[in-house]
Amino acid sequence: MIKQGKSYSKDGHIAFIVGNEFKTVEGIPTIVEEQAKKFIASDEKTDYIKLGEQFIFFVKENDDLEKMRVAGYETRTKLSKEAKELFISGKGASALALAEGLALSNYQFLKYFKDADKKRYQLENITLLDAFEAKDIIRLNNTTKAVYWSRDMVNEPLSYLTAPQLAKEIKAFESVENLTVKVLDKKKIEELKMGGLLAVNLGSIDEPTFTIVEYKPKNPKNKKPIVLVGKGVVYDTGGMSLKPTAGSMDSMKSDMGGAACMAGAIYAAAMNELDLHLIALIPATDNRPGGNAYVPGDVITMYDGTTVEVLNTDAEGRMILADALAYSNELDPELVIDAATLTGAAVAAIGQKASCVMGNAKQETIDALVKSGYNVHERLAQMPFWDDYAEEVKSAIADLKNLGGKYAGSITAGKFLEHFVKSPYIHLDIAGPAYLDSVDNYKGKGGTGVGVRLLNNFFENY
Repeated sequence: MIKQGKSYSKDGHIAFIVGNEFKTVEGIPTIVEEQAKKFIASDEKTDYIKLGEQFIFFVKENDDLEKMRVAGYETRTKLSKEAKELFISGKGASALALAEGLALSNYQFLKYFKDADKKRYQLENITLLDAFEAKDIIRLNNTTKAVYWSRDMVNEPLSYLTAPQLAKEIKAFESVENLTVKVLDKKKIEELKMGGLLAVNLGSIDEPTFTIVEYKPKNPKNKKPIVLVGKGVVYDTGGMSLKPTAGSMDSMKSDMGGAACMAGAIYAAAMNELDLHLIALIPATDNRPGGNAYVPGDVITMYDGTTVEVLNTDAEGRMILADALAYSNELDPELVIDAATLTGAAVAAIGQKASCVMGNAKQETIDALVKSGYNVHERLAQMPFWDDYAEEVKSAIADLKNLGGKYAGSITAGKFLEHFVKSPYIHLDIAGPAYLDSVDNYKGKGGTGVGVRLLNNFFENY
């Protein structure tokens, strides 16, 4: 937890954010000030000394907040596992960013380790010694909590996180004021005739769920809601179009990263008491080749009556998203944003350093989202969204087909989804950064919780 304090405990560890001068703290030994002067004169960006069991860190002050977050990660890597409290002497946005990077780096997913207690970081408190607005610290804690939740969900295996269990995890959000959760079971999904979600679920023994999360404060500034839609494929084998390549299924528990993103985003917004009316829609199922699994060549009738020719059952994410996007029309939103680990084409295009963004919403709205991406370093690369690409998802025997041509797969997938939305629409393909096979500073390894911080920054500035 990040908190504010006025004094430094001599038993704790401390990180000094150093500008051209060193601001000492009462009780700090002279040797620390001497070391700080050497650090100021050096080209090093971070440094530390160890006095007995105590760590003293030095971080060069930087207006680039991402560098401060990364410095927070570097601090965590040097800090002992047993450290319970760290104090930060520094002011303004740079100190908050250092604390944020440190807090995000403190995340661990240890649930399935027998010796989890030995591996667990003991750090409980990050105490800021300078003056800060209480609301800034509260929002940072709440957003970090939501990122942790999102990472946990992505890291959980299918042996635990089935579609019904994901709905149960989201249901727990109802403890937050002005937030409600409604879970639709298979019977209700059948009554709604959500053909895409039901088709993908045909090969599974676990039932699908459709979860509706609504956060409505007393006086929201938007007259119509913003609807968030997240892809909740809790595991993806590819279905009958079984994934063929080595390693291609190893991380497919992460294929619900879009659901984790959108559920986490509305969770953070509600905890932060933002003045926006938000609704999140989470269609969820796994995609298996068992039972009466849907197959290439099938024609599926979607929630809005659109017929879709299935060319590849591994293009399942757009099938369940399409039903949810069509359902969003019932809510008369002013903006619809979806997030999905949707295409390998997005990863091929821009790698894991950013997500793809595209849509038909006003450019100023997309620009605002892109700006938020830079603010929190969850960057977005805008792709073209010309209507020409929609031609590639037209079918010879149905209204649409669920696969485009050989090229621009992330864009043709987006155009497929656009068909089902009547409101201004933005599509986020987060396939690259949602799950990492190796540690990338404070983003960690495994589920990153990408999108939660991005969207909350967007909401705060909406």
